[in-house]
Amino acid sequence: MTTTMERERDDLLTKDETASLISSDKVEGTIVFDRNGERLGTVKKVMLTKHDGQVRYVVMGSGGLFGLGEDYTPLPWDALDYDTNIGGYRLKTLSKDDLEKNSPPRFSSRDDNEWTRDYERSVRVYYFPTI
Repeated sequence: MTTTMERERDDLLTKDETASLISSDKVEGTIVFDRNGERLGTVKKVMLTKHDGQVRYVVMGSGGLFGLGEDYTPLPWDALDYDTNIGGYRLKTLSKDDLEKNSPPRFSSRDDNEWTRDYERSVRVYYFPTI
């Protein structure tokens, strides 16, 4: 016989979204738009801090063909809002033109990217220049 607590746990494990939670595999593949609603790419990875489990970044993939030659752009989680009207994440402050004029920190699928404190700072300063 299954208890209420076991049913609730099983329900939570089979759902990919609740009122306040979303599973990482549902975030991955979601479209990312600029502040004007222009498509930029898709979420490839969700990056968490090891110590507190908080989402810090998503890695957006763009360009390439069928995943080959794609560029990856780390986006601070707090630089994004989920927009239910367009069904994706929207950059809060930057447009596609802004990103093209002043290229954000990114790496390619061919790079062995080293995530250092300096690299993280360059990402944060790009999206939040008043840091």
